Amino acid sequence: MVKRKRYQKVFKKKVAQERVFSFWRLFVSFFFFCLFLSLFLFIYYAKDLPRPERFTERQIIQSTKIFDRTGEVVLHDIYGEEKRTYVTSDKIPEHLKQAVVAAEDDNFYTHFGIDIKGMIRAFFINIRVMKPTYGGSTIPQQLIRSSFLTLEKTAQRKIREIILSLELDRRYSKDQILEWYLNQVPFGQNAYGAEAASQTYFQKSVSEISLAEAATLASLIRAPSYLSPYSNREELLLRKDYILDRMVSLEYISQEQANMAKSQELEFAKSTLAKAPYFILEYIQPYLVRQYGEDFLREGGLRVYTTLDWELQQLAEKLIEEGVKLNQSYGAHNAALVAINPKTGEILSMVGGAGYTQDPYPQNCLPGKTCKLDPQFNVVTLGLRQPGSAFKPFVYATAFQIGYTPDTIVVDEKTNFGIWGEKEYIPENYDGLFRGPISLRNALAQSINVASVKVLYLAGKEGVKESLAINNFTGQEGIFMEGLKNSLEVAKDMGITTLEKPLSSYGPAIVLGGGEVNLLEITSSYGVFATDGLKVPPVGILKIEDAQGNIIEENKRTLKRVLPTQVARMINDILSDNNARTPIFGSSSALFFKDYQVAAKTGTTQNYQDAWAIGYTPSIVVGVWAGNNDNSPTLKKPGITLAGPIFHKFMEGALKNLPKENFILPETNLP
Repeated sequence: MVKRKRYQKVFKKKVAQERVFSFWRLFVSFFFFCLFLSLFLFIYYAKDLPRPERFTERQIIQSTKIFDRTGEVVLHDIYGEEKRTYVTSDKIPEHLKQAVVAAEDDNFYTHFGIDIKGMIRAFFINIRVMKPTYGGSTIPQQLIRSSFLTLEKTAQRKIREIILSLELDRRYSKDQILEWYLNQVPFGQNAYGAEAASQTYFQKSVSEISLAEAATLASLIRAPSYLSPYSNREELLLRKDYILDRMVSLEYISQEQANMAKSQELEFAKSTLAKAPYFILEYIQPYLVRQYGEDFLREGGLRVYTTLDWELQQLAEKLIEEGVKLNQSYGAHNAALVAINPKTGEILSMVGGAGYTQDPYPQNCLPGKTCKLDPQFNVVTLGLRQPGSAFKPFVYATAFQIGYTPDTIVVDEKTNFGIWGEKEYIPENYDGLFRGPISLRNALAQSINVASVKVLYLAGKEGVKESLAINNFTGQEGIFMEGLKNSLEVAKDMGITTLEKPLSSYGPAIVLGGGEVNLLEITSSYGVFATDGLKVPPVGILKIEDAQGNIIEENKRTLKRVLPTQVARMINDILSDNNARTPIFGSSSALFFKDYQVAAKTGTTQNYQDAWAIGYTPSIVVGVWAGNNDNSPTLKKPGITLAGPIFHKFMEGALKNLPKENFILPETNLP
């Protein structure tokens, strides 16, 4: 009996030992099975995954950036579906990196690619909601998902995501991974990456953003469409404050810094429209499309450095807006301005109209009239308008080339200039008066019409050096045609390309602006006077770099002599002579600048459709036009009234930052 009990006890012990052994054997087998399965899955899913090195090899689509002349102001971003500009880690402020880590992956610097606690937490949440909604994704996982994987929520994709995230974290530094992430992640408004987002929302480089702005960008990552500042700003700012609190808890910033950032009033960009839209959208961009093609501009990452002076551009836009408001009471609803450096041809400012997005049909047009503004029409480059008396300097310069001087005398009297267009041409002066004998200096400075038409005659009859006192030129049409031909050749040499009609279609009225020019060309041509007869065509681009920083285009235009030095100096001397123009314009007109020598000329078409003011120093030439796009007339106001004030205020502002230069006097004024 005792033996049986002892046997049973030993038997039970052996059975228990075998059970324990079987359990451990099963456990070890299961462990190795799981290990083998994991290894098999890792190899199976990893074999066709892209290598992490593709982050450095893959071509990131980048938009074309257009800058001002300093390279500091982004004027426009040409992009396809994505706006993107790659920036290296050293250009990304530390507080943005910290804000993103606090918002998206607070264990980023301690985990090894995946966050086990976060995944377990997400697993139980998904069990509770019965949907694979939450993924507990780390920054490496988000980077892998957006770069290489689809967005489908399947177990297979999740395994692939985890495997590559582990491999990514093993191979690369945390800083490198964060750099890739911050250049890849979407921020809404088609902005991909921190630089594009900063430019889109705050119109500044990411290196310049404040702590509050950094927390705001970090807030957008979670739900860029929902948290857009243009549709749900309140929710966005609440999340921004939450992220600032998270940064405090992670000891990235102090509570005082967080409070200051919370109180900062954020200014979001109001529009994605290009700055200086007439210059960028209607002048620079068409050129880039012709040269490089639309697809390359959207994806090639070009950096275009324009000639635009952003400070002058802002001044010009402000003055055009103010000037048009004042001119509307005179029936002029539009104006345009261009400023050029005559020594280089570089366009410093261009405003092609009163407002790129304004109402094309002004409410306060002339009584009984309907004016069509066409606000996106660039008057500077596309508008062909009669220049009025602004064309006279070209005719005078032609006469000076063949020996006449500012002291040459003509008689200002009622004059018949022969038959033109089947009727006699008998022009009048602006004030209806005649002055008798007058020098070419005073005739040009005071813009005397009859005397100026006689200068066209002189320009076609070399050798007449005595005073011109003829009051009937019937039968002399051939000499006028020769003067017309010579004057148009001079204008063409100086940069006017639009006067291509047959000579017979112009006649002597060309002196009074009977042809059509555009503001850019006539302003640039006045620059030839400013440079003592040297011409350089207008240019809007300084240089273009490719995505790697290589210069692929650069402005290397050189000056070319097209007008004799002394002729240019005679014109400069006349147009800057305030005493000579005082009898008509007064001593303190919009063309006069105290302490500065500025050459200037106005123009008004015969029916008051166009008003002009063009002037220059050796350092800058400025042209202003005022009127209506549909050619409707103004209320009989001249160029000095409509264009003059805009010209004066802009030139006054520009001169403050330019060297004080005087024109060189001509060697002699003798015939």
